[in-house]
Amino acid sequence: MASPANGTTTIDQVAKAAGVSRATVSRVMNGHPTVATDIAERVRATADALEYRPSRVARSLSLGRTNTVALVVPDLGNPMFQQILRGATAAAAPHDYRVLVAETAENATDEAEVALEARQRCDALILAAPRTAEHTLRELLPRVEPVVLVNRQLSGTPTPTVVVDYANGVRGMVDHLVALGHRELVYAAGPRSSVSNAARARALDDARQRHPGLRITTVPCGSSVDAGYRSAEAVLATGATGVVAFNDLVAFGLLARLNEVGVAVPGDLSIGGFDDIELSRYATPSLTTAAVPQSDLGRRAWELLHRRVTGAPGRADPEPDVVTPGLVVRDSTGPVPPARRLAVTSSGLAGRTQVLQEDLHATWRDAQDGWMLGLGDDRPLARLSRGTGMPGVHSPRPSLHPVHSWSGVAMTDTSPVDHRHHYGVSMAVADVDGTSYWGGRTYVRGQGSTLLANHGRQEVTGTRTADDDRTLVAAVRWVDQDGHEQLTEERRLTAVLLPEVDAWALDWHSALRAGTGDLTIGSPATNGRPLAGYGGYFWRLPSGDEAHSFGPGAPDEAAVHGLAAPWVAVTRRAGDAWTTLVLVQTTPEPDPWFVRVADYVGLGPALAWERVRRVPAGSTLDVGVAAAVVDRRLDEADAAAVADLAVGRLGAATHA
Repeated sequence: MASPANGTTTIDQVAKAAGVSRATVSRVMNGHPTVATDIAERVRATADALEYRPSRVARSLSLGRTNTVALVVPDLGNPMFQQILRGATAAAAPHDYRVLVAETAENATDEAEVALEARQRCDALILAAPRTAEHTLRELLPRVEPVVLVNRQLSGTPTPTVVVDYANGVRGMVDHLVALGHRELVYAAGPRSSVSNAARARALDDARQRHPGLRITTVPCGSSVDAGYRSAEAVLATGATGVVAFNDLVAFGLLARLNEVGVAVPGDLSIGGFDDIELSRYATPSLTTAAVPQSDLGRRAWELLHRRVTGAPGRADPEPDVVTPGLVVRDSTGPVPPARRLAVTSSGLAGRTQVLQEDLHATWRDAQDGWMLGLGDDRPLARLSRGTGMPGVHSPRPSLHPVHSWSGVAMTDTSPVDHRHHYGVSMAVADVDGTSYWGGRTYVRGQGSTLLANHGRQEVTGTRTADDDRTLVAAVRWVDQDGHEQLTEERRLTAVLLPEVDAWALDWHSALRAGTGDLTIGSPATNGRPLAGYGGYFWRLPSGDEAHSFGPGAPDEAAVHGLAAPWVAVTRRAGDAWTTLVLVQTTPEPDPWFVRVADYVGLGPALAWERVRRVPAGSTLDVGVAAAVVDRRLDEADAAAVADLAVGRLGAATHA
């Protein structure tokens, strides 16, 4: 039997060829059981031979239904929703239903209107992860029945729901990262209107309770690859070692940007995604993720919807159909980086974390009236001034100022109104055989602080660099008030970067050599002023909005002042920026620390705390202090770990 020449067969042609009425053909094509079996078989055989395809429009008019359902999704570019569509389509096909799709492009305000329009053209609706506010969604659902929700549950409604147990997925991801040693995580959050984002956030709150000491920072992000890419700098700024991404797409964007800036995954930063979309296993590195059986969500949604379409009664607040994710561990997660196993917790941040190339390091170069330490021309960390412009009464001396943290926070003050003779970081000794290299007043026993004409000066007589320009070596003469040389000094300043802990470190080593006569180093304390044993290496900081000092077993200024400990620290807030200065004595026997934070912020080891220090003629006194400048607020355990890291890294730099 030949089909019509124009390729279009009508129902009338099938009826005539089969020898039945037009109505009989219609009943057979629509599956009515009232037609005799032999006649129905003859009609279907004739329709096949003539390649007859019933008009779905005509059929829907006659039956009062379209045999289509609409799937409304927030982002069709997300493979997660593509798989839901695939699962629903495959499940609906055996029932002669087709699935059409509508996208809201993450626009919550248009979602209700899109859903209504889709429902007018279809028999039923699947709303996947709707972003609409709860009150709007409650008003919408009765108007679009029959309807099924995916990843959104409303109590007190008869609407069937398929949900993902996001809490379980997040729990598995966090536990995995914690087991690898991570204690600082960042959540790259999804759209604010996403209910699943809120579910993830609640699960992260629970994780903080289950893992004491775990820090989780939230960074606003989104749900797309581009959102992940654009959030990379904010993620790095948290100082976290592990990332929980809202979904795999966000993780892909992060991976791309981190690769561009030289951050190794998982060597420097571990990343976990969510969903396990098809491309996750092919990412570089392959992505650890909480796997959701995505097509199964679509299949289950269709099954619930089909029951409603066929008239199965619904009940108020039905139990949701829950899908539980499973953790898939791949190559994007690994142990916490060795340098971060130091229990350094970012209890306060001072800005963005800096990302470095492996071959980038801090170097010294010539500058006007001194030397500049920095990362190239545009990233100065410190400047060494010769000090020739200081007033004579301030005991002119070379000093480091300004000094900045890695993220640019000022770490030194010079000639402040409270103590005009304080200059950044310097070797400032109150009394060397009666000469002041401290500046200002001298404490005289029985008289108190008195302004004397006893101010010496330190003169730089030569400079050079060493250790691939990481070290500046300066020759310095100490000249008394009468112009006589009292001692000479070789000063070595070595800088290294500590990007693992948002810090850089500077080793200051002074070899003070006495000349032809013995030298006696004193202080106000040795002249009768209790607890005023200052003098030696001294660091003056800006006061900031608040400051706290501490040391090993010493929680405050009162406990740390005079403490003969290897290290002390001052943590300081300026606006929202927290920084910590950790000073470590690198000589075998630590001197007592002079520490002030209440009246002003300054500290350093005291060469003459309670009794004078004598330097025989021709001998050398070594003063060594390593400073770690950290863009974080540290506690005691953190500071001790950073102190060890700084000393170790500085030692490697000078012995390479």
